[in-house]
Amino acid sequence: MSKEFDVLVIGGGPGGYVAAIRAAQLGFKTACCESNPYADPKGEPRLGGTCLNVGCIPSKALLHTSHMFEEAGHAFPDQGITVGTPKIDVAKMLARKNGIVDQLTGGIKGLFKKNKVTLLNGHGSFVAQAANGWEVKVGDETVVAKQVIIATGSKARHLPNIPVDNKIVCDNIGALDINAVPKKLAVIGAGVIGLEMGSVWRRLGAEVTVLEAMPEFLALADKDVAKETLKIFTKQGLNINLGVSIGDVKVTKKGVSIVYTDKSGAEQKLDADRLIVSVGRVPNTDGLNAEAVGLKLNERGMIDVDGHCRTNLPGVWAVGDVVRGPMLAHKAMEEGVMVAEVMAGQAGHCDFNTVPWVIYTSPEIAWVGKTEQQLKDEGVDYRAGKIPFAFNGRAMGMAAPEGFVKMLADAKTDRILGVHIVGANASEMIAEAVVAMEFAGSSEDLARICHAHPTMSEVVHEAGLAVLKRPLHA
Repeated sequence: MSKEFDVLVIGGGPGGYVAAIRAAQLGFKTACCESNPYADPKGEPRLGGTCLNVGCIPSKALLHTSHMFEEAGHAFPDQGITVGTPKIDVAKMLARKNGIVDQLTGGIKGLFKKNKVTLLNGHGSFVAQAANGWEVKVGDETVVAKQVIIATGSKARHLPNIPVDNKIVCDNIGALDINAVPKKLAVIGAGVIGLEMGSVWRRLGAEVTVLEAMPEFLALADKDVAKETLKIFTKQGLNINLGVSIGDVKVTKKGVSIVYTDKSGAEQKLDADRLIVSVGRVPNTDGLNAEAVGLKLNERGMIDVDGHCRTNLPGVWAVGDVVRGPMLAHKAMEEGVMVAEVMAGQAGHCDFNTVPWVIYTSPEIAWVGKTEQQLKDEGVDYRAGKIPFAFNGRAMGMAAPEGFVKMLADAKTDRILGVHIVGANASEMIAEAVVAMEFAGSSEDLARICHAHPTMSEVVHEAGLAVLKRPLHA
């Protein structure tokens, strides 16, 4: 007899495991299936998806270690600290990173046990619609669920002429396990992964060259943000080439050889020890048996959903990277909670306009809402306020004066339309802007809130004042 559940979640990444936990909290008999072992020593499926295993969490561990290494080697003397020439033990750095991943993936299993979520080992694949829901094959068994949530995430996009072996030519997975600091590292793609991993290995001593096809740097970001960060990263030593076209790529005895055409049309050759390919991600719908049950996908291979993540099939939902919207772990989590609550008859909620973006370089980059160019294109009458961290006492004390806070607000209503931050701890400060925007806050609201002194967040306060043309410290 088949196992029966109220809710079956296919995929144990951020969207999936959060959806499963919330569904169980709301009283549904819930199961979550996962098949990817993510290099687990025992070959067992691991929860947490790309984010926890080969994405967000391990990359932040490496970013932190490399930041400390660079601080010790370059910033300490200016503060009167002498420690000698720092050395990096790459094996120990990777072991620390792996230990964090092990602890957190195991923690999700504990959360499943606490919330009475059944973990099923195996890939979920639709069989057919049943009288009481859907038959789904999970590994060697078939289960029946009244409601199914697809949360199968995404995988790295590979280029057809560049075979990835995750040794010499790496995607996001291999980039996290490079076992020695390369003398020369090439990165194709100046997106989040390319900039973060390029930053890690540059800090540790690699000569890093980034090749980006787009003619503009960080095209999704506000132009002031893109201009400022390109200047900073170039000063730090990242060699960023825009508007390039990748030609022949060959793995050699010494590493990898890349032929490309630069923005002037001239052919160039780059030899490197390692190559990281970071040209975006694609939705992972492999093995769902979507065609057999009529699950509708769009032209980009994503599952079609409505505003509450319902698919075209009754009782089937989809969240996270496999549907429209930004491929961000926190967006997937919000959608997972929303779906579970809508299933329970509650008013689930996920506002894409208040989903923050973060790039964990140094300085960090974070934004929420509209960019200035978007407002101009849409013909919105707005006011802008921009305050640099160079005027902030806390930033100066932390030796982190780079960057700024830029706030955009409606010229008539003063409602905040977007906030853009370049600076230390931008990933934390952006939350204040998200709260303000979620509750239709204005620049006046943030300008009237008392911020602790001295803190970096005071610059958010000053940016609000700048929108109103009355900054106090700039």
